Formats: sequence, C-alpha cells, structure tokens
Amino acid sequence: MSKNDLEKIIKKFEALEMRISQLEQGRENNASDNKSDSQKKLSLREFLLSKKPTGDVKKALAIGYYLEKHEELSSFNINDLEAAFERAKETKPTNMNDKVNMNIRNGHLEETSEKKDSRKSWYLTNSGEQYVENGFKTQK
Repeated sequence: MSKNDLEKIIKKFEALEMRISQLEQGRENNASDNKSDSQKKLSLREFLLSKKPTGDVKKALAIGYYLEKHEELSSFNINDLEAAFERAKETKPTNMNDKVNMNIRNGHLEETSEKKDSRKSWYLTNSGEQYVENGFKTQK
C-alpha cells in the first residue's frame, strides 16, 4: 500500500467520523424536540377545571390570570375576556364590565394607564394572582 493510498483512506475515515458525529448530534436534538412536544400547553378549559372558580366574577379573574400567565399578555380587555370565555366553552356573563369592576373593588384587578385596541384594559394585582393561586381563598 502506497503512502497516497493511506492518505485517501485516512481522509475517508475522517469524513465518515464527521458524518457520524453530525448524525448523532441530530438524533440528540430530535430527542430534546420530542420532549418539548410531550409537554403540551395547559388549555384554558383545563385550567378552569383545575381551579374550579365559582361564579362569573371568579371565572373572569381566573381567565385574566390565564391570559397573563399562560398566554403572556401584559394586559387584557373586554374583547380578550369574552373571546376566552367562548374558547373555554363557558357562558359569557351578560355584563362583563360589572364582573371586572367587582374584581377591581376586591383589589384583584387594576386598570392600565394605556388602552388596548382603543378599549380599557386591566392587569392582575399581586393579591389577585395570589387569590387565584390559593384556590380563591383569602390569605390571612
């Protein structure tokens, strides 16, 4: 075997090693991609079923919480709440503004200084977040 033949074999061997390394790396990336697919997002309906809010005031607050925490909205307006009620297959309150105002009076929501889509918008206060997280029980 000549020196030239040996160099060709070495180059082919190195090329094969590189291909194997790339294939293995691709397999690892696919495995981590599959893990993220198996960790599905919690649906709004599932969230409401887990929190079990009673009454429209608590449902509106829970939906606001979901919009902020799971859909990462910085604030939400009437349109967002009504659309979310529909998505969750919940009956929309006849007067959504009243439910929001009750949550404001309870200290669970606060109006933002800026409008969203030319409408008033709100965000959860710390006490509103804790109220939902504690199963709608007031901390003492």
